[in-house]
Amino acid sequence: MIVLAVDTCLGACSVALVDKGAVVAQASEPMTRGHQERLAPMAREVMIAAGVGFSAIDRIGVTVGPGSFTGLRVGLAFAKGLALALHRPCIGVGSLEALAASLETTGPVAAVIDSGRGQAYLQTFDAGATTSQPLVLPLEEAQAVLAALGGGVLTGPGVELLSAAAAGFEIAALAAPAPGAVARLAAAAPVAPPTPLYLRAPDAKISTKSKAA
Repeated sequence: MIVLAVDTCLGACSVALVDKGAVVAQASEPMTRGHQERLAPMAREVMIAAGVGFSAIDRIGVTVGPGSFTGLRVGLAFAKGLALALHRPCIGVGSLEALAASLETTGPVAAVIDSGRGQAYLQTFDAGATTSQPLVLPLEEAQAVLAALGGGVLTGPGVELLSAAAAGFEIAALAAPAPGAVARLAAAAPVAPPTPLYLRAPDAKISTKSKAA
């Protein structure tokens, strides 16, 4: 199965093409803004580097959050538009799951993303399987979850938030998931329409106050 995967949820713009689980070509650039302008050209560059036409793609994978509200919608819009044009399924992948799958380990993993407001997005895994749902927790509660695990690997762009409870953990800081991991998860997932994973409301609020005439 040939899978094209895109990720714009966190601190990078990333694309990978995977065939039968092996990365054929990939690209990733650190960024917190500008995903919309860079994503489509990057996808074309990856396809050219792989020597594969878009028509050869069997499915498209995309990270759906948690993460940047703007970033995840950029990736989702691109992936869904491409899937519609190619008549291929589009598969959503959680960014916390993709972070954990980016590591070469079979033991316990805790993936964490800074969600602001003194909170963290957190999900735990063991032997590649989820052991909790994606959560948004106050830092004290997230640290308590980590302490209860007792050890393993702590990964993601929010690792420094939980350093107080990271005794016994190996630290593997990642700004964003490996794009190949996103593709492999998408290849193994059941076909279902991707939807954004919002664990809380956006910070921006729409004002309901009318301006004076």
